[in-house]
Amino acid sequence: MTSDICKVISVARIKKHKNLFLNYKNLNQFPLELLKDEGLQYLERLFMKRNSLTTLPENLAQKLPNLIELYLHSNNIVMVPGTIGALIKLQYLDLSDNALTIVCPEIGRLRSLRHLRLASNQLQFLPPELGNLKELQILDISANHLTSLPETLHLCLSLQILTADQNRLWCLPRQICQLPNLNELSVAGNCLLFLPLDLGRSRELQYIYVDNNIHLSGLPSYLYNKVVGCNGCGSLLQNSEAKLLSFTSGQLSISLPVEVNTAGVAADSVLPLQELTMRVLHELYSKKGEWPLATLLTAALHSV
Repeated sequence: MTSDICKVISVARIKKHKNLFLNYKNLNQFPLELLKDEGLQYLERLFMKRNSLTTLPENLAQKLPNLIELYLHSNNIVMVPGTIGALIKLQYLDLSDNALTIVCPEIGRLRSLRHLRLASNQLQFLPPELGNLKELQILDISANHLTSLPETLHLCLSLQILTADQNRLWCLPRQICQLPNLNELSVAGNCLLFLPLDLGRSRELQYIYVDNNIHLSGLPSYLYNKVVGCNGCGSLLQNSEAKLLSFTSGQLSISLPVEVNTAGVAADSVLPLQELTMRVLHELYSKKGEWPLATLLTAALHSV
């Protein structure tokens, strides 16, 4: 550790700084100066991005007890000690782009945590204790080696954005549909075979991205009025293999959204096409009101 870094830390201690920036310092170990004596009791935000750290000290929470935000993006950290769970005020933890193979279960003790970023690591599973994070709003676990998500994830009642792109997921736990505040779900670039039938039932969930899941050939009916990204998903966009469903009555001709063109066939466990049709036409009537509802429904019944 250079004398310049020691000086920066010393000044932060004397002046009781709340923010400390140690990004791009080529650090290969956690600065001992930060852990000296009583540590930095007033420090709230520590930035240590793009260094070469491999571990974190066991007494981190003891020396920096008031940390609210900890940025450790782009290091070489292999493991985080369980003592990190003692950072009871921590709200933002960024461990993206490291070499993590496991996440310690003690992370579930970070009851104030709102943002957790674990993207671009080597994680194969997540601890069920994640469900204890009642205040968690954003979870990014993209670009790992995950084959499943913990069923306890639905207990993260404040979760709004879940990003799990580029993993090896082949299914999602049905409990995920119970997340009351989830607004955006992104699981692009996985190995998904199907989606939970209740996905999209919540009014809060508005954005779903399942692009590049090549084995996914159908979507749950509740997604018909959501913003859905599904490029490169099985036969969803292969119109040559899936007929474009449309309904005609006199001068009226309406097509179902592309997102549900292949939903409801014999191979998919989804709602019947008749119900899908009724929902879409009712939505059109509610928005435009240009055609009598009876005409729209009659067209649907004759066309299914």
